[in-house]
Amino acid sequence: MGWFSRDPVVPVVRLSGAIGISSPLRPGLAMATLAGTLDKAFAIKRAKAVALVINSPGGSPVQSRLIYKRIRALAEETGKTVYVFAEDVMASGGYLIALAGDEIYADENSIVGSIGVISASFGFDKAIGKLGVERRVYTSGENKMSLDPFQPEKSEDVARLKALQRDVHDSFIALVRERRGARLRDDTDAGIFTGAFWVGPRARDLGLIDGLSDVRAKMRELFGDKVELKLISGERGWFRRFGLPGLSGGLPMQRPSLSEDLLATLEARALWSRFGL
Repeated sequence: MGWFSRDPVVPVVRLSGAIGISSPLRPGLAMATLAGTLDKAFAIKRAKAVALVINSPGGSPVQSRLIYKRIRALAEETGKTVYVFAEDVMASGGYLIALAGDEIYADENSIVGSIGVISASFGFDKAIGKLGVERRVYTSGENKMSLDPFQPEKSEDVARLKALQRDVHDSFIALVRERRGARLRDDTDAGIFTGAFWVGPRARDLGLIDGLSDVRAKMRELFGDKVELKLISGERGWFRRFGLPGLSGGLPMQRPSLSEDLLATLEARALWSRFGL
């Protein structure tokens, strides 16, 4: 394409990874690292639309909502239509981000849905007892050790967590209803908000997506065979390429420790494994 080409252009942003969880093998998604990329995509003046390609099993509800809000704000500021395309998985927080799209598409074998909230941990209180380990923790505030994995589980702590999860889940449900509107099938029989997930055709029938397609085919259908799909990627300076601390989105990025890397990898792996990946 030449500098003065009049062919239509559609910026494409790939959103891949667990949300709010970064590991060496699977970099995660967060507002701090995506802000510049999204701004760059929506800043292309001759583009009438922006395409988002999502491959995410979910993660942080806060980061999911922040990314969603930034996409919608940019769409409204620039008047650009947002098209979303699922790859392997567009579930939980990944689907929440997808709600920023004016239209959502998936492959026939994409996994879509999982509109729910999950929290998982381990209990080590019996293990440290067998090992003869005595743990000493001093707090100010009776709930500071709530759900501590080295203490026996308390029913009141679990009840408090479930109440918090209900609030987050209700917020998620409200956003799905707001964004999908009349396209969404009645949840009475379908169980849309139970945390279940489906492949592309069933997700379409339930109204979670608008159809089955990929980014190239749909953009050519809408804008013609000469449409230019322009991949927009984040800045990767010298420091970031070598895994060293640098700057991202204007914020300093601190290199995590080996133990933090391992925990992040396990957490991200657990999210992907829920969908058989």
